Order: sequence, then structure tokens, then C-alpha cells
Amino acid sequence: MTNEAIEAAKELLATPKKIVIIPHRNPDGDAMGSTLGLYHFLKYKGHQPTVISPNEFPDFLSWLPASDTVMTFEADKEKASGILKEAELIFTLDFNHLGRTGEQMEQALKDITVPYIMIDHHQMPDTYATVAFSDTAYGSTCEMVYHFINAIGESSAIDKTIATCLYTGIVTDSGSFRYPSTTGTTHRIVAEFIDKGIDNSRIHSLLFDNHSPNRIQILAKALQNIKVLPEYNASYTWLSQEELSSFNHAKGDTEGIVNYGLSIKDIVFTAFFTENKEEGIIKISFRSTGDFDVNKFARQYFNGGGHVNAAGGKSTDTLEATIKKFIATLAEIKKG
Repeated sequence: MTNEAIEAAKELLATPKKIVIIPHRNPDGDAMGSTLGLYHFLKYKGHQPTVISPNEFPDFLSWLPASDTVMTFEADKEKASGILKEAELIFTLDFNHLGRTGEQMEQALKDITVPYIMIDHHQMPDTYATVAFSDTAYGSTCEMVYHFINAIGESSAIDKTIATCLYTGIVTDSGSFRYPSTTGTTHRIVAEFIDKGIDNSRIHSLLFDNHSPNRIQILAKALQNIKVLPEYNASYTWLSQEELSSFNHAKGDTEGIVNYGLSIKDIVFTAFFTENKEEGIIKISFRSTGDFDVNKFARQYFNGGGHVNAAGGKSTDTLEATIKKFIATLAEIKKG
């Protein structure tokens, strides 16, 4: 953060305020960990914070401290809109375009004129925020929230509860510390959290060893569907709406499946396609290793974006047509 941004943030937080904290739509571990970590910090400092998620968050994150206080905009639009209108300050975490909240919530936010503070690590931020802490060098928004709290001189406020929330986002967005964005600083922060008493082993178990039988069957089906394209050092898999429905798919059941495509020898780029007939789209997750830029790939070909090694996209074509386009695009790139 710049000194100017730090001072502006300190001024905005100098007196108790009604504050709304917002993650992106379909929030993941980093989105929920950062919003709830900030929630506990702001509450400790005497503010009146409310976390409003655009839609439901996955059940495997429901153990997070104060997750039961999170409001869902799309489930209770009238009440959530009322709280937004009363807000004196809004934090947006783990996204940098209001469109990432979904059409319904974006429309409500466009009518809000109070200051915004953005904390995010994705590329190409929008300009809606009064204070923007935006830096793609960070591996997670949770790590950025840690640095934000330190930058405004409140490091002593980070207790076991806040650390538990922030650790959740760090471990999930770093691929359990496997991704290149994991730095020595990341590990030093985690060491500090462990010293504050977080149960890192239990948190990891709750995140990754706490699946329903349906989730395991969905994973098994996705693994059966994997195709390898050795000529492009790529792989992909998919799940149709019919396949998802046959296993009573719930939010969060497909989390992390895309990473299995990179576990295959010599594969540097993988994609995971999931069909959502209700929304009329094919949701796509991209992962890569090394210098293959999936953010650029997603932006150029599939209306998406994200990070160099992790990004997302979407398609309004059929599942079959989307996969064909993906393969044809790889051929095009190889030809140069």
C-alpha cells in the first residue's frame, strides 16, 4: 500500500462506522476467509460490520468463525439492500470489478455513493474504490488483509480468530503452499498464526478431508472424464449438468477438481468445464505451471481472467462446442 492509501484508510476507520464487507459471487476459501477475518478485526475496533455475500458460500466453509452471521444478497435482497443503503463504508475483497458480485448485487451497488476500500490481488482493477490495495504479487487476499491490518498500525489486534480466518484463505489460494506466489513472507505469516494458537492441522482437515459421499463421486466422474492432449502438454476434463445432477451436486462440490489435471506427467496446462443449464453457461477453470499465462488465455478466448497460473472463464456455447473451441485454440497457439 502507498502511504497515501494507508493514511486514507486510517482516516476512514478513525471513528466507528456501519461497514459492509463483500466477497465475490460464488465465494471460495480466500473470499470468505478474508471477509470474515476483516469482520472480526472491524468488530474488535468498535465498528458495526456486516458481511454480505452475493450468493451462498460452500458448506465446507461453514465452520469459519461467524460464518453464521453472513447475509446472502440473492436470498434476502430486500434486507441486504437496506443494510447496504445504511452503510457508511464498503470493503470489497478478492475481486476488483463490481460485476463479480453478479447482476443483482452489482445493480444495487451502483446506487451506493459511500467510500469503498478494495483489497484484491487480481489483474486489471476497476476504479470504483476510494482506497485500493491492489497487487498481483500476493498469493491471496487473506495475506493482503494481514498486511492491511499491519499497515494501519493494528497488528496487535490479530488474534487466534482472525488468524484462523486468514490462514484459511492463504492455504486454499496457495494450493497448500505449492503455488509460485507462496513466498518466505507467506510462511512467516503462517508461523505467526500458529504461534497465536491456530489449529492448522484441523483447519486443513476441515477444508480438504470433510467431503460428502456425493462430492467423492463427482470427483471420481471428473477423473474418469479426463483427456490428455500430449501434443499440447495439456489436459482437460468436464462435468455435464446431467452428471452433476445425478450426484445431487451442491455448491463447492467441484472445488479443486481442476488441479488434478496438472498432476499428470508433462502437463503444464489444464482446463475443467462444468455445465450450468440454469445460468445457460459453461463455467471453465484454468490452471498452469511455469510461464503459460492462463489469465491472458482466459481473457482472450473465454471472457474471463484471473492470475498467471490460475484463471476462470465462461462460454455460452454448448459443452461440446466449448471443448472443441478449447482444443482448436490450443492448435492455433501452437502454430503461432
